[in-house]
Order: sequence, then C-alpha cells, then structure tokens
Amino acid sequence: MNADESEAHDWHSWHDHYDDPDSSLARRLASVQDRIGRFLDAAGPGQITVLSICAGQGRDLLGVLEKHERAADVRALLVEQDPRNAEAAREHAERAGLDGITVVAGDASQTNHYAELAPADLVLLCGVFGHLTEADIERTIGHCAALCKPGGAVIWTRHRREPDLVPHICDWFAGNGFTLEFVTEPLATADLSLGVGMHRHTGRPRNLQPDATMFTFVNPRP
Repeated sequence: MNADESEAHDWHSWHDHYDDPDSSLARRLASVQDRIGRFLDAAGPGQITVLSICAGQGRDLLGVLEKHERAADVRALLVEQDPRNAEAAREHAERAGLDGITVVAGDASQTNHYAELAPADLVLLCGVFGHLTEADIERTIGHCAALCKPGGAVIWTRHRREPDLVPHICDWFAGNGFTLEFVTEPLATADLSLGVGMHRHTGRPRNLQPDATMFTFVNPRP
C-alpha cells in the first residue's frame, strides 16, 4: 500500500478480525493456508522460495510454516508497508524458529523489493486485489509472470461481491501464461467475502521490470 493509505486505515488492529473464528477473514485465512500447505506438500526437494506482497502480519504463510515439515526448506520475503505489522511478522517468525524468513517494511507495490528473490516458487497476493482498481489488478497480474517462476504458483484473494471480478482475474492470469488450479465458487449460501484462487505459471519466464509501481491502494474492502 502507499503511505497515504497506510495512514488512513489502522491496518494493525484490522488484523484482529482474524482472531474471531466466525469472521469471514478467519475463514478466508483458513482457505489460503490450506492452499499453501498443499503447495508445500507437493513441492520437490530442495529450497522453496516464497514472495508475499502486502504481507500484513504474515499469518497466512507463517501459520502454515510453524507446523509444516518443509519449513526449514522455505526462504521467504514478506513486504509490508505498516511497520507494526512488519514487526509482528518478524516476531512470529522468530518465535517459530523460521530462520528463512525476511520481512521488509516498505511499499509492497515497488518491484525493486523483490529483485533478489524473484522469480519465486510461490507468490502470495492475499488481501490485495480487493483494494485495487481493475486496471491495477490486471497490471499486477502481468508482473506476476516475472515474480513467479514457470512451474510456480500464485495464491490470491478477491471477494465475490458485486462487481465480481474473479472471472476477469482468471482471464487476466490466463493471458499472462497462468493456468487455473483452484478458485472458490460464488454459491448462493457462501460467504461472498471468501474468494480464494490459485494459478500455476505454465507460460514463458519474464524479466522483472525494475523501478516499477505495480499498484496503488484505493479501496478499503478486503
């Protein structure tokens, strides 16, 4: 997020909703963690690299790694604007003994933050698309083809309230060399806040564009 948006919302206390097991955010977190766990279960031997964009307190990735047998193989970079959330993520990683985690307190929209680790095996874009314009969502997905290595995956979230952009998001991923592996369906009885998707990069590799801004936060909906 940019600095103005960070100041306009208390993104640290916003994370308290995850502590309520009946909240839509807690249910979304569980779905994201399930997909991360499945990805790690299926990963081949050796190092697994992860980029988390707008990582918040890192609950999605760190909550899985603290219990997963492949945790020692993971090298991850978490980028988060809010310094309190970034510090919470660092403390979580330290408590869990996750030595491969690096947390950067900075503007997650800037591609330069990811240059050292990109392209990664797994890219997390959770709690991001609901805050962007359609143009910025499409632009960010274009950058994912450089952030994620061929054979790797992107796990993303977007609510399914109207306007439901998930079909467009899937089309934009397809247009950038990704294949859909999973997406939640907008069932009549479902929580429309719960939108989780996973795409596999099956296209050609791309070079990460330096000094690029992928998006600007404009909408406080998750």
